[in-house]
Amino acid sequence: MEQLAQLPNLGKTIVNKLHEAGIDTPDELKSLGAEQAFIRLKTIDTTACFSMLCALEGAIQEIRWHQLSADRKRELKAFFTTFSNQQYSHPKP
Repeated sequence: MEQLAQLPNLGKTIVNKLHEAGIDTPDELKSLGAEQAFIRLKTIDTTACFSMLCALEGAIQEIRWHQLSADRKRELKAFFTTFSNQQYSHPKP
């Protein structure tokens, strides 16, 4: 069975966070997609950032995140911005 740590961009820390979020295999990560995996990570790690989102997408594509296409990076940035605004624009009572 392929391990998450064998994918590009995924070091020990992010792999541990993925496990904590219930994502245990590369297939699970790939079936969820970067955005949904990021949402799960954000629920357990409020410091999860745009670079982490790109790292997840790179892992899914099995490339270094720096090699993501400009179009995909724009899509991820738009998601991240929208998600972050939704998360923090509604203060809890």
